[in-house]
Amino acid sequence: MLTVATWNVNSLKARLDRVLSWLERAAPDVVCLQETKLTEAAFPAAAFAAAGYESVHFGQGQWNGVAILSKVGIVEPVRGLEDEPGGEARAVGATCGPLRVYSLYIPNGRSLDSDHYRYKLEWLGALAGTVRKELANQERLVLGGDFNIAFDDRDVWSPAAFEGATHVSLPEREALAGIYQLGMVDLFRAQHQEDGLFSWWDYRGGSFHKRQGMRIDLLIGSHAVANELSWAVIDRNERKGPGPSDHAPVLAGLEIE
Repeated sequence: MLTVATWNVNSLKARLDRVLSWLERAAPDVVCLQETKLTEAAFPAAAFAAAGYESVHFGQGQWNGVAILSKVGIVEPVRGLEDEPGGEARAVGATCGPLRVYSLYIPNGRSLDSDHYRYKLEWLGALAGTVRKELANQERLVLGGDFNIAFDDRDVWSPAAFEGATHVSLPEREALAGIYQLGMVDLFRAQHQEDGLFSWWDYRGGSFHKRQGMRIDLLIGSHAVANELSWAVIDRNERKGPGPSDHAPVLAGLEIE
């Protein structure tokens, strides 16, 4: 069994102890982290090495930042996507044992009339191009990240509350659908079809306790990966307690020796 995970930690500096404790408890083999909010020099590679993980990081200081941690090796790392707009630290890839893995932090979009929303759609187009090229050479491809897209109405606590907002707009959902159509599968949805299963909750207004969230953190695998899927879960416990990220980790178990 090989376990992969994704987690937007919303500042690795603020939550390193919590991340290290979770790694010891959950023991995933490969982890995609987002919003590290660290420079390359500040990334705690030594702490992760002491916990048994090789790592690769693409940092941007106080904004963005993505990383991959792996117990099964890291080779052929890449920072950024081919033809990616913006040049921000939002994508890092590597081969981890039998998997080609990308950790992704898709732009938020802000509002439908924002230049950042148009940037988000352009960025998703670049991601589709990368996926297409990787699938031409990789049987087992995994994308883990904060996609900032709720793919359908099951993935938001109230569709009416998000009407006219980003994360649920048709162009965003169509862009994600286009990635699935290339030959990728939402691993969590392959195991769970219910609504009300979320990975992000606003810090404000008691949203977590009111179950007012969104499912925007995804593990997406190629068909070969999906065929080896054994289980998938959102670890809501990591949204509890003092000083949590506003996101919970998502994990999937693959029947790979």
